[in-house]
Amino acid sequence: MNTVNIIGLGYVGLPIALEAADSGYMVRGFDIDKHRIKMISDGKSYIEGVTDSDVQRSITTGRFTFFSDAAELGASDVYVVCVPTPLDVNKKPDLKYLINAVDMISKVLLPGELVIIESTVAPGTVRNTIIPHITNVSGIPKDEIKISYSPERIDPGNIAWKLSNTPKLVSGIDKLSLNLALEFYSKFVQSIFECSSIEVAEMAKLLENTFRFVNISLINELSMFCRKLDIDILEIIQAASTKPYGFMPFYPSVGVGGHCIPVDPIYLAQSANSVGTPIRIIDLADKVNQEMPEYFVARAEERLNGLTGKKIIVIGVAYKPNVSDVRESSVKDLLTKLKSKGAIVRWHDELVKEWNGEKSVPLSDGYDLAILATPHNYLDLKSLGNIPILNTKS
Repeated sequence: MNTVNIIGLGYVGLPIALEAADSGYMVRGFDIDKHRIKMISDGKSYIEGVTDSDVQRSITTGRFTFFSDAAELGASDVYVVCVPTPLDVNKKPDLKYLINAVDMISKVLLPGELVIIESTVAPGTVRNTIIPHITNVSGIPKDEIKISYSPERIDPGNIAWKLSNTPKLVSGIDKLSLNLALEFYSKFVQSIFECSSIEVAEMAKLLENTFRFVNISLINELSMFCRKLDIDILEIIQAASTKPYGFMPFYPSVGVGGHCIPVDPIYLAQSANSVGTPIRIIDLADKVNQEMPEYFVARAEERLNGLTGKKIIVIGVAYKPNVSDVRESSVKDLLTKLKSKGAIVRWHDELVKEWNGEKSVPLSDGYDLAILATPHNYLDLKSLGNIPILNTKS
C-alpha cells in the first residue's frame, strides 16, 4: 500500500493528504476548485489548522501532487473521498457530490483497491447506495469491492485536537476492507476505534453532532427564559460546569452553523422518518435554532424602538469564533432579516473579509447598534465608542 488518491481538498481532505504524504505515502489530491489547486501549487494554505509550511514541506518531498482534471485520476492503492454532503434547497440530504466522486473513482478502480468514504452519510448509505454505484460503473462484482467508512472528525481552528491525535472511527464492508483501512490510517493517526459494521460508524457520526445540535438548542431556549428572569445565563453555565460528572457546557448563539452541526442531524432525521421512527427532538431543535436570528432581530427592534433607517453593524459572520468558515452560518439569516426590517446593515469580520458580494467594514462608532454575532479573539471593541452592543452570546 503505497499510493493514495484524495478526492476533495477542503477542510477534511487537505489535512489527510498532507499527513499521509508526511507518513510516506505517495499522495495525489483532486479538487474541482482550480483556485485551491493554484494556491497549493504556490505553497499556500487556504484553511485554518494547515500552515503554508505544511503545504510546502509535502510538495518539496515529492510525495504530494495535485490536479483538478478528473481525466488525470489514475490507479491507486487507496482512494479517500472527502467531498461535501450538504442539504439541498428543500433541506433534504444531497449526495450528488459523493455520487459524482464515487463514479469518477469507479472508472479507474481495480479489484483489491480500497475506497474509503469520509463524507457524512445516513446509516445504510455505503452498503445500499455507494457499493451498487461502484459495481455498476466499474463492473467489479459486489463481493470483490473493498470499501471502508471512516467519518471525518475535523474541527476547524481547533489547535488542541487535530487529525493525528483525534480518535478515528474505522469500519469496513468485510474484514479485509477493515484491515486495509486500519493499515492506512495507523501510519498517521494515534488512536483508532474499530466499529463492528459500516452502519455503526455511519450512525456514530450522526449521533456526535445531533448531541451538540440538540444541546445548543436547549441553551438557546434557556437563554431566552433567563433573560425574562433577569438571570445571567453565562453565570448559570459556569455554575453548572463545576459539576465534575454528567454535564457538558454549551453556550447561547444566533443559531448553529458549519459543515456538520446544522446538517448531520437532518440526515439522521430523514433516515429515521424513512423507517417510521421519527426522532421528534431533532425537528424541535431545528425549529428553535432556525428562529434564533428572528429573536435577535426582535431584540434589536426593541432596543432601538424600530429598525427602519437605523444603522447596524454585525460583528463576526463566520459560523464560529476564530475561523473564516461561513458554511451554513446563521448570521446570513440575521443580516437578511435586519435588512427586511428597513435597517441599514454592514458587517465586520477581518477573517472572512468578503462574503455574498459584500466586504467587511472597519469598526467605528458611526452606528446606532452593534450586534456581536461571532466574537473572534482579535476583536477590539473600543473603537465602537459608546454605541450599544447586543451580544448574541449572552
